[in-house]
Amino acid sequence: LAWLFSLRCAHMAFPMDPDTVSHGIQLAVAPVFLLTAVSGMIAAVAGRLARIIDRARNVETRIKQGSHPAEDEEGYAELAELRTRGLLANASIALLTSCAFLIGVTIVVLFLGETIDFPGLRISIFTFLGGVVCFLSALICFMVETFIATRLLNFARQRK
Repeated sequence: LAWLFSLRCAHMAFPMDPDTVSHGIQLAVAPVFLLTAVSGMIAAVAGRLARIIDRARNVETRIKQGSHPAEDEEGYAELAELRTRGLLANASIALLTSCAFLIGVTIVVLFLGETIDFPGLRISIFTFLGGVVCFLSALICFMVETFIATRLLNFARQRK
């Protein structure tokens, strides 16, 4: 049985050379820096989404109380913008999560390609580029959400 196992292992291309494994790790670690940026972006967008939800709850409570019926129209308009902002934040988080997944697949494929001559190295091109496209799309969603948020602000200066 040991003889059969040694025959099967002899045909597998699995180099145990420390230099090859070390180079594989270095190659696979480079995309990890993008994962760091993605995690920071997810935290920032999730914080904004939490604030959007809190504000929407406050506006809904104010409308339900009905203490100022004249302000209800403004409340519904603000809820519509908050809904749009929430959808953009959710889209951004979904794109960032997809980006993290694709970059993770890239890391695995690059490491396998470097250590065991994995035949599907071309996959890493598409997974990395897909991750970058998801990251850029998430940034666009984030930018649009912040534009909508700042449009609500009144930066009028006091007249002299």
